[in-house]
Amino acid sequence: MRVAILAASLALSLSAQAREGMWVPQQLPEIAGPLREAGLELPPEQLANLTGDPMGAVVALGGCTASFVSPEGLVVTNHHCAYGAIQLNSTAERNLMKDGFVATERAQELSAGPNARVYVMDRITDVTDKVQAAAGDLGGIERNKALEAIQKQLIAECEEGEGYRCTLYSFFSGQTYRLFRQVEIRDVRLVYAPPGSIGAYGGDIDNWMWPRHTGDFAFYRAYVGKDGKPAAYSEDNVPYQPSQHLKLAPEGLEKGDFVMVAGYPGTTSRYALYDEFQAVADWQYPVVGQHLRNLVAIIEAAGKADADQEVKYASQVRGYHNAMKNWEGQLEGFARIDASATKRSEEQAVLAWLRGQGGKGKAGLEAHAKLVALAAETRETRERDLVLAQIANGGLLGNLRMLHRLAIESARPDAERSPGYQQRDLPRSQGAVQQLERRYHPAMEKQLMAYWLREYLKLPAGQRVEAIDAWLGGNDEAAISRALDATYGGTGLEGSEARMALLGADQATIESSQDPLMKLAVALHPTMKAMEDRNDARSGEQNRYRPVFLAAVQDYKRSQGKAVYPDANLSLRITYGNVQGYAPKDGVFYTPFTTLDGLVAKATGVEPFDAPKAQLDAIAAMSAEEKAAVPVNFLSDLDITGGNSGSPVLNGKGELVGLAFDGNWESVSSNWVFDPAMTRMIAVDHRYMVWVMDTVYPARHLLQEMGVR
Repeated sequence: MRVAILAASLALSLSAQAREGMWVPQQLPEIAGPLREAGLELPPEQLANLTGDPMGAVVALGGCTASFVSPEGLVVTNHHCAYGAIQLNSTAERNLMKDGFVATERAQELSAGPNARVYVMDRITDVTDKVQAAAGDLGGIERNKALEAIQKQLIAECEEGEGYRCTLYSFFSGQTYRLFRQVEIRDVRLVYAPPGSIGAYGGDIDNWMWPRHTGDFAFYRAYVGKDGKPAAYSEDNVPYQPSQHLKLAPEGLEKGDFVMVAGYPGTTSRYALYDEFQAVADWQYPVVGQHLRNLVAIIEAAGKADADQEVKYASQVRGYHNAMKNWEGQLEGFARIDASATKRSEEQAVLAWLRGQGGKGKAGLEAHAKLVALAAETRETRERDLVLAQIANGGLLGNLRMLHRLAIESARPDAERSPGYQQRDLPRSQGAVQQLERRYHPAMEKQLMAYWLREYLKLPAGQRVEAIDAWLGGNDEAAISRALDATYGGTGLEGSEARMALLGADQATIESSQDPLMKLAVALHPTMKAMEDRNDARSGEQNRYRPVFLAAVQDYKRSQGKAVYPDANLSLRITYGNVQGYAPKDGVFYTPFTTLDGLVAKATGVEPFDAPKAQLDAIAAMSAEEKAAVPVNFLSDLDITGGNSGSPVLNGKGELVGLAFDGNWESVSSNWVFDPAMTRMIAVDHRYMVWVMDTVYPARHLLQEMGVR
């Protein structure tokens, strides 16, 4: 049953809740009043034009957001969003992560990697009726298969014509489906990245913290073939010419000014069940978080002794650090606002309201009971599922498993292959093979595998896997060492050329391989496929019952005069608010801007507070008035999450005034329970970006390209 998001629900209490919500573009006409009230100077209808100014300049990177800032395809995003490309082009001898990079001419721009992408919005189509008709009343894995089939059909139709990438997004867990079509630019090049002592100033110590003084920005350039169509990397390609690009604001922000962000936020879980929340608070964040800390210790210890390993795993370590600190912040936030009690009371209030609805509430109550049972089922094998996924999907072994699965799927007609293994996905598979060598070291992979194999040996006997037991041939540390030494010492598939040769191989060829690591990949397939099927069956059941319960939640919220918006899901969203500080605790107030003097005060000369000498000298030579004109970072009360990194921050005129790059420590728990008093977005001020590019790590040709005088 399709449940519409009623316009009336959006008009309720929005003045009081304007800062909460990641709004889908289709909702903008309904929130026009609150947008104007907050300070938007553009006609709100202009923001609904996704290919017009300024929305047409906003692009996705796949996990981050960015925007065009010149007619020559120049793209600005966060330094940490470009970090993978910076790492990919780094070596122990030429460490761009540490020293920075600037291309003074187009020929010097570096490929961001075979899997780097820039996605430019083309259109959004509502396909709810088609998807729901295909699913009908099916349940379990049959429902999941039906949804997968209609998804592939719609995407195939959507991608007719060259250069498009289409994605089907579900809102409110299946109440609404929209098909996004984007131009997929496949030649992305690194143009500019400040040194790590600017782009990552403060490091993990300052991550999620305020006050902040981080120059978290970098530039790519998008390239296409000479015919203007997307093409793989080639020296003959030319810069892409976007239909829209953002202009840097001639004036800076002040306290209270309107700001908005358009971007692709990752995932929020504000409509999750209490049981699902508890699984995260009691197990994922503390238990998996400890695993991440253990892995970081292993990698960092090896990196101190081997610069090659340090460079190759730098991006992975940075991701682990970010997740660890985020989860720690969320746990602290959960305790501060008693999120568990809030989630329980909210859910119980909905259930009580449903019981009071008589027969009309029956479907919602039954759906809730089904979802609770599914959550319990997931918890039963979560340790095993985690361990197996880490063993099977990492590094070189994961690469070989992908090649084996690709060979199996390729024997089927394209429309019958699993998502991720269709013809449209082959460039990504090829890219994964090609770039692995820059992020793989056999000694490190063996250490990481050994860690997870020790965890495997702790599993109950009933959750052990025959293929892994046979490979290990024992239950102790000696068995682990023996298996890893023999397998990695005997493999001939570490080089990308050997693996590239297997991209087009059939199933029989791969399964007849005598390479010990490929034999392990093949042996693991039945177990991993069975686990995938179980997850698909649960997903089908989730899709059947969650929309029904969420409809009840929405109705309850409307009855309370509250606004309704869908959880973030990597689709395009708009969030807005004003520049303002906050009070983290009694007697303390954080102002909304940080300064160059504050940056200097943090400088110790030791990483991560190793501000470059050129920067410190430049600041020392400035007058107080000159320094006041260059704020570093700023706060606003916008509602964002992961995936918004790199999103352009726009003023009321739609001009670029900064880049979103973080949330404050007190806000990270808002992914689950929104806290309006504490939720703040941290952005790098465009005035600081310009100053760095003009004075500290010069790229004046890029400033000129962006129209900066």
